[in-house]
Amino acid sequence: MSQETENAQQRAGGRTTDYSTCGSYVTGGAEFNRDTNYIEDRITADGRPGPNGEPGWPVEAGRYRLIAARACPWANRTVIVRRLLGLEDAISLGQPGPTHDARSWTFDLDPGGVDPVLGIERLQEAFFKRFPGYPRGITVPAIVDVATGEVVTNNFPQITLDFSTEWTRFHRPGAPVLYPEHLRDEIDQVNKRVFTEVNNGVYRCGFAGSQQAYDSAYERLWAAMDWLEDRLSGQRYLVGDTITEADVRLFTTLARFDAVYHGHFKCNRQKLSEMPALWGYARDLFQTPGFGDTIDFVQIKQHYYIVHEDINPTRIVPAGPALGGWLEPHGREPLGGRPFGDGTPPGPVKPGEEVAPGHGATL
Repeated sequence: MSQETENAQQRAGGRTTDYSTCGSYVTGGAEFNRDTNYIEDRITADGRPGPNGEPGWPVEAGRYRLIAARACPWANRTVIVRRLLGLEDAISLGQPGPTHDARSWTFDLDPGGVDPVLGIERLQEAFFKRFPGYPRGITVPAIVDVATGEVVTNNFPQITLDFSTEWTRFHRPGAPVLYPEHLRDEIDQVNKRVFTEVNNGVYRCGFAGSQQAYDSAYERLWAAMDWLEDRLSGQRYLVGDTITEADVRLFTTLARFDAVYHGHFKCNRQKLSEMPALWGYARDLFQTPGFGDTIDFVQIKQHYYIVHEDINPTRIVPAGPALGGWLEPHGREPLGGRPFGDGTPPGPVKPGEEVAPGHGATL
């Protein structure tokens, strides 16, 4: 969610690299540590502060721009939720390219390398405009106040929850309930384990600075993957019988697993495609409108294999894996469940936000 490699240095005790990674700034060491301190401002229905006194900004259609790189799993979540809820006309979308330098994500896919709404070349400019000399990673997703050009928040776990709970008056007719009140405790519990052991677990493997740290991370990751395989063998979705926030959070890691994490991050006990329940579950979601139509495999591979020079110094981007399997029948209908509950699928992708031809899955 930010520039991936800022300062690399060798220290005693193993490789200890300081990274500003996709999602947050992390300080390296023998064991990978993710800095989870974000700009905690909230965008709330009436502009009230958050429960812990976080500054509040009011929900207003057209006021904010979501900056979310397709390559980044944490940013990908916000794009999925925005699409599922039908917030495209209320919150505009800016998409940096898949690679960046040590300073910031850049808008190199836009004409002239400038975001057409914010008029900036680097996301860093929005952070510095509000916080001159901002010392942490310049991360995506980030929400920017269009009128001032200042960053509002980059607190990615809260952004999607607020989309679901604070932006309700701008939800499309038939929008699903992704964070239902009666399931929130269970969703939160599942999300906590998925984040620590899977979403972040693959990074813990990939950026381990010692054999011991890697071995520990590997064991933790696969214990969680086995738990998910068992859980999803008997139910279609992670919590309840409809798609929830929990499914969004797991999906973006699964979508990148065989293409990146299996090889690049050494998460190689099995491929996702060798785990029947998880592979069927991932295909089920991929084929659900709002999920697979946000996945750009080309940008995903470019980001990880080009930006992570410490792991992949040649910067060669692999040609594989084959992607046709994502569109094969998933066979999970007998487990029941209704993807959108009493709601409906989202419509076509908004013009201009489509995944580029040849960048998605094809048979």
